[in-house]
Amino acid sequence: MGCRSLARISVKHDKHLAVALVGCLLFCCPKQKNVCWSKMLECGMLERDRQTLKRRSAVLCKQLVVDEMLIQSLQADDILTESMAESIMAEQTSQKRSWRLLLLLPKRGPRAFSSFCGALRDTEQQHLCDLLTQSPEKDGRETHVERFVDCSLPLSTQEVVAAKRARTHESMEFSLDADSPITTPVLPCTSDFYHSHCQQSYRMNSSSRGFGLVISNVTFDPCAAPDLDPRKGGEVDDEVLRKVFTELDYVVTVHRDLTAQDMRTCIENFCRQPNHRNVDSCVVCLLSHGVEGAIYGTDGQLLQLDWVFEAFDNAHCPLLQNKPKMFFIQACRGDEMDCGVEQIDGPVRTSSPSCEQRDAGREGQGDADSRQRGDMGRPRIKLPQRSDMICGFASLKGTAAMRNTKRGSWFIQELNRALRLHARDTHLADILVQVNGRIKEREGYAPGTPHHRCKEMSEFTSSLCKDLYLFPKYQPQY
Repeated sequence: MGCRSLARISVKHDKHLAVALVGCLLFCCPKQKNVCWSKMLECGMLERDRQTLKRRSAVLCKQLVVDEMLIQSLQADDILTESMAESIMAEQTSQKRSWRLLLLLPKRGPRAFSSFCGALRDTEQQHLCDLLTQSPEKDGRETHVERFVDCSLPLSTQEVVAAKRARTHESMEFSLDADSPITTPVLPCTSDFYHSHCQQSYRMNSSSRGFGLVISNVTFDPCAAPDLDPRKGGEVDDEVLRKVFTELDYVVTVHRDLTAQDMRTCIENFCRQPNHRNVDSCVVCLLSHGVEGAIYGTDGQLLQLDWVFEAFDNAHCPLLQNKPKMFFIQACRGDEMDCGVEQIDGPVRTSSPSCEQRDAGREGQGDADSRQRGDMGRPRIKLPQRSDMICGFASLKGTAAMRNTKRGSWFIQELNRALRLHARDTHLADILVQVNGRIKEREGYAPGTPHHRCKEMSEFTSSLCKDLYLFPKYQPQY
């Protein structure tokens, strides 16, 4: 029996039988291996799988994230060649990468569909895998719903607060599939990289890199704060942060649903920990509803972010002097939704945001100016009042932040991904630039709602004085 006949069996009858027969043929005729495999690929995937991809192509093009991990997974399964992978990643937009991949997959053999589904699961895109593998009967029942509700619909944290839009949001939230964020282990730093970069960067070799504090307000007092809806998906964010910073060798404590005063007390106690003396850094993550310059407690009262930064400055937290202090703020900074603008010299359906990355950093300038007044009259000043801090914000001033009710917020998703994949050899400022780039490409999909094609742009401010490498999982030997 020829290779082409075997391939036809795999397409029309039993692909497992065909694979077994091809294996026997290759064992007997190893010289035919390349020819046989080539013929198998020529016949493409099963017709039902091909039709499923075709039927879901519109949703996949909008939602599919084609990144290095997904492509590497397909390469490892011999679905994509190196040249195919390079051609896909060379595309300038996420949608173009998705479209090129979807054009290639039907031509890559009977295993391409199952391998693609496996790659989706491995890259935190379980909802798309479920979409492709659901039964035809269920598929038929849900076709009408899909036109209006997308399974990765992002919800603006502030938008829901500002105008409780009847039952529209609730029905959309319940439609979301339960998938999970990326769980790829944090990649370790190598000895060579550590020794070539440790001299020009912050010291980062304490056995525990430092202490981490995560405050996540998910449920708000309906009597004291009736306008603050539950932050569905917020619990995903705090668990993601706990896991990733624990893997980065931080001792992380998570507090959920605190009033404004309880947040102040929690932060004050954290700052006063005597063990800060024995570690090289700290990290603070604040997740809640918010406005520009402040976040809400569960009682509807505001905690000013400037007070938070002041609590960690060189005067109020001397045990962390000259040590890097990282802050990540997942909260709205206003109620304006970034609807995006069309890039006049770019491709159709551009993912450019309405506010570009060059705006990043204005927040930090204001903070520095406000603290200079506190320096006057202090004898023997050797440090500025505030230094060695870096703060990532989920959104720009005046704009809302996006949160998926099942997968968590856009910003925390991308921060988690970047830390896991790139902390091994990238300093934190560059990691946050990568996060900005990923956020810039994201776009909400919710036809018929104000969230359709909505955008978000993250930014960060920094008073770091050196490169901040986390050197994950590396402990120098002395």
